[in-house]
Amino acid sequence: MSAAGARIAVLGAGSWGTALAILLARNGHRIRLWGHEPKAAAQLQKERENRHFLPGFAFPDNLTSGSDLAWSLEQADEILIVVPSHAFASVIGQIQRIAPHAPSLSWATKGLEPDGLRLLHEVARARFPQADLAVVSGPTFAVEVAKGLPTAITVASDNLQHATRVADYLHGDSFRAYTSNDIVGVQVGGAAKNVMAIAAGMSDGLGFGANARAALITRGLAEITRLGLALGGRHDTFMGLAGLGDLVLTCTDNLSRNRRMGLALAEGLGIEQARERIGQEVEGLAAARDFRSKADSLGVEMPITEQVYRILYENVDPASAVKTLLSREQKQETA
Repeated sequence: MSAAGARIAVLGAGSWGTALAILLARNGHRIRLWGHEPKAAAQLQKERENRHFLPGFAFPDNLTSGSDLAWSLEQADEILIVVPSHAFASVIGQIQRIAPHAPSLSWATKGLEPDGLRLLHEVARARFPQADLAVVSGPTFAVEVAKGLPTAITVASDNLQHATRVADYLHGDSFRAYTSNDIVGVQVGGAAKNVMAIAAGMSDGLGFGANARAALITRGLAEITRLGLALGGRHDTFMGLAGLGDLVLTCTDNLSRNRRMGLALAEGLGIEQARERIGQEVEGLAAARDFRSKADSLGVEMPITEQVYRILYENVDPASAVKTLLSREQKQETA
């Protein structure tokens, strides 16, 4: 199947799934956007836009929505999963029951599987041992993609032909897709940066200034890289779009839900109050817990992640956590 006019199932009708569905439809593909709630999916189809998560962007005629997963997957040339990380394994299992021989899968989900702390390609590979797998990641805000503003992302796969195929689906006049064969590094960079964004939001919310933010981003990149290398990723990946690019974006702009979570916590709001204000999934909450556990099991030092975890799960005061970071033993700067 050529890249032009492909049939693509986009699974997940949040803001990012909707934005990718709109992008792919604008590129001339036939899109079936799946949402797990029948009432909400029917509303999307009736109103021809996602007024809850991405209002103001009309669906192209070649984008339809529904809640029947079998319908969504029917004759699909590519399956693109865009659900929260905690739902990824469940959706993969549902796909296997309906289409056990799916030849290829891709996802734009960022996170770890909560139960086994597996990277998502490991979750997918266990169910689809022969399928081509690819991850889509990089510095992106859904609303900017929907607006058609210039954007660049990375598509990573063990099979570069598959990465190129998925990149071709996404590539457009204002959307550039690069390819990589570092599926591990791209996933680690895309998921772990959410923890750093919470830290940056808290730092800014406490009034610690631009110097502190720059330090958090720089040292955050160092600890993400350490973990990624321990898991088998490549150093150059963390200097690219899925590493440094995504980290800078999500730490510095208030469109970032994770940064807004940090700002809310610095105000003194509780996690549930902050979630209610944000109104969408905040992946960094689970990522702080999951990456802390992953780092501990590998013996990888991640001091920023440790302090964010303690704030979120041990009720440590944010200002005290920052003081703990600043009082760490003086040492030579290394990656």
